[in-house]
Amino acid sequence: MYDGRKSVPLDVELYQHASSLPEGKEDEEFEKKPELAIKLIERSLARGYRPEIVLVDAGYGNNSTFLKALEERKLKYIAGGAKNRKVVIKEREQEKKIRLDELAKSIPSEEFKPVELNVEKPKRVWVALVKGRTLSQKELRILAIVMNASCISEAANIDYLITNVKEEKVTAEWLVLTYSKRNWVEVFYREVKGWLGWREAQVRDNLSLLRHLILVFCAYTFIIYHKLTGGLRRQWANRPLNTLAEALSAFRAALSFRFYNWLQENWDVFTAYQEDLGWLWH
Repeated sequence: MYDGRKSVPLDVELYQHASSLPEGKEDEEFEKKPELAIKLIERSLARGYRPEIVLVDAGYGNNSTFLKALEERKLKYIAGGAKNRKVVIKEREQEKKIRLDELAKSIPSEEFKPVELNVEKPKRVWVALVKGRTLSQKELRILAIVMNASCISEAANIDYLITNVKEEKVTAEWLVLTYSKRNWVEVFYREVKGWLGWREAQVRDNLSLLRHLILVFCAYTFIIYHKLTGGLRRQWANRPLNTLAEALSAFRAALSFRFYNWLQENWDVFTAYQEDLGWLWH
């Protein structure tokens, strides 16, 4: 979840690859990733968390069942799509099936509008909006072609998006600026993997792995809370703590200082504990 100030995890579910199960994809415990995603959404809704909009990458955006599940729950979304996905557009009052990459090539360059994106590294993109729908949908949605150049022949990166938000609200600027916030999900994964040991579990069974991930979630949320409220800076830093790494360093320093102070007064307790473990301390 991202609310404009912080990105925090709400839940986690383990995905088991079919090859790890006795009967593969036929095993009763096998669940596809979109199925797990729907289960996580159900849990969040049951707890009272209803997002203003769901931002979906192409891996899930290409799954018609997943998008249908979002719409059945009255959730608004912006979803990515693969370039070879076929959509239906209206052309001269007739419906036409076309691949997204072919649709992009058919749009005149002057219909692409420049939009400035202020993300981690500010950049400019060019966006064209088209009315269309996927093959499984009945009503038209807004499709967007997003490029990193003003004409398709020069574009190195092209993204394809679809949204079920009402047409009157959707502009090129709103769509790409809103979808750019999905990057905070990647920031979260980068930080928990790089700083909090997400991938460093020394266990293998599902329950233990789940416990490890929940502990990482708790640690991340704890650090983010203190970073936003200034709790760590008030006592343990004389400069701003702008990143998770800086906040984590301040937290570790605080723990070391407090442990050192405790140790000065409780050396006998610490020594007795170590001797119980079979270590000798003098």
